[in-house]
Amino acid sequence: MAPDTGKVYFALIVSVLLSCIAAWIIARRYRRRMQRLMRAPHAADMAVPVADAAPGNLPPLPVSLADNRRGGMRLSMLLIASSCLIALSGSCIWWALTVPGEPLTAGRVAVVALLYLWPAVPGLALVWRWSRKRLLGTMLLWCAALFVALLWWMSARQALGVMKEDIALPLVLLTLVFLGSATRTIAPWLFVPAAVLVSSVLAGVDTLTIMAARESPLLKALIAPLEGLPGWSGVYVVFAVFVLLSLIIAWWPMRMLGRALGHAYSRKWLPELLVVFSGVWVFALTDRALTLSGSAGAAAFAMYLPVLWIPAVMLLARGRRRAGRAPTLLVLRVFQRDKEVQSLFDHVIERWRLSGNTVMIAGTDLADRTLDAADIFQFLDRRLAERFIVSSADVARRIAAFDMAADIDGRYRINQCYCHDTTWQDALQALMHCSDVVLMDLRGFQAHNAGCRYELTTLAQASRELRVVVLTDSRTDRTAVQEAIASGRQERFTWVEASHFRAGEHREVLERLFA
Repeated sequence: MAPDTGKVYFALIVSVLLSCIAAWIIARRYRRRMQRLMRAPHAADMAVPVADAAPGNLPPLPVSLADNRRGGMRLSMLLIASSCLIALSGSCIWWALTVPGEPLTAGRVAVVALLYLWPAVPGLALVWRWSRKRLLGTMLLWCAALFVALLWWMSARQALGVMKEDIALPLVLLTLVFLGSATRTIAPWLFVPAAVLVSSVLAGVDTLTIMAARESPLLKALIAPLEGLPGWSGVYVVFAVFVLLSLIIAWWPMRMLGRALGHAYSRKWLPELLVVFSGVWVFALTDRALTLSGSAGAAAFAMYLPVLWIPAVMLLARGRRRAGRAPTLLVLRVFQRDKEVQSLFDHVIERWRLSGNTVMIAGTDLADRTLDAADIFQFLDRRLAERFIVSSADVARRIAAFDMAADIDGRYRINQCYCHDTTWQDALQALMHCSDVVLMDLRGFQAHNAGCRYELTTLAQASRELRVVVLTDSRTDRTAVQEAIASGRQERFTWVEASHFRAGEHREVLERLFA
């Protein structure tokens, strides 16, 4: 392995690890900052009619559960098709660069393409929100099937060697990213800034090495004041100075890059799913490009060209969208029940996003699921407070800024109202005016949950037509629920028992939402 290639591998591994660690830290600090901001007191002001906050009164497009399933299958097929095209074209490029004089046969292309195809599995895991166990199990099954398939062309020892060289490192690092909720959501957006930071440090160390080899007068002047330090401590100080200078130099470009990513996401240039899916493929192809760089030189960068199939396939398959407004789902829940709400998000709300918009009041319970590029880099810029609604006058402006158009992959985004304890009721009124169906998770609800009681009463007394699907369990205080909705329209509420939230309950909730 060439020294330069070794440095790139080192930078790649460290960048992934750094991104995962930073994602975990950011998620924790983000939740703490959210809690402080939500409890921050703000003086009340004159109320603004919530009707002014509604985006419009157009009827929503009719969407059924069957339509939703077809949308999910369509997206899965597009990702699989993109993966197959990337694998096939990548194998052709790899063969042409590795053995330019050898003929390209279907069998040879098939073997190399089969090795390339594994990133399709994390892509499907993103769409269907697979659990950690399911992702790990599927990847192990894929590796076993790949090993059996390779036995048709080579011996068992050769097959293990090929799998170890071609997919082991990227597979292990990407699995590390996908194992955690925070890392799966945040780390992909941090990888490029982290790579800039790590590359800058390596460049600083290389500069120090070159200056030492050339006996640079500048380096001698820097070392001169440190000659009185004992042992090797002076060397360590100089090394630390160069690393620190490298970090300082890279800090501003890294911040600008983060802001650019957040801006691109807000402008819909970088859809969340396709960014992560493309990143998986770029990561997998980087290993091949680095392997080829020693023999093919700059031509090895051609290994990245197949990634262009992803936007091309999505654009070609986009088709003509139906005119009209996509239905909007309002999600309400009992706070401080993170695991239950996160499971609901993974199995129901993520499915709904294939068919319509989702709005909610932001909370710390779903931060690991709903953080996007704009949220992440605005938080790192210490501007999270700007997202909060400080008065009822802010409500209409915030809701008017909601992104209610589908991304290129056909999925809709989640829009949230960041509220203080003094403004969430105004936001709730406005969110009801722009919603068509409400999903309310009352599992574990008790009479002392005053916020949920207010939400129930408000939903029951709403003047517009609403369908409300309510999840309950054995811990739900049914008496308190009935008292809260007694003065309103009780017939609009549909009750779903979800004490054991399994596949059957997931389907029932989706059926109710699309009724």
